[in-house]
Amino acid sequence: MYNWSVDEKYIRRFPKQYKLWRMEQMLSYGLDGEKLDKKETIANWNYLKKRLDPKRRQLIEFLLWPKLF
Repeated sequence: MYNWSVDEKYIRRFPKQYKLWRMEQMLSYGLDGEKLDKKETIANWNYLKKRLDPKRRQLIEFLLWPKLF
């Protein structure tokens, strides 16, 4: 994933915010061959779900919790 609009060197100074920002970017714009940790995604889901497109959020919820649908 390549993000040209954010200074990643600066945001890396804040590890928690960087991790959340990176997860959000990967979920929104594609993984580009990388993998997300399912446990981390679930642990941070309350933050991430507010920041994702509604249809994408529904898809990810279906993939994370298939028995609920």
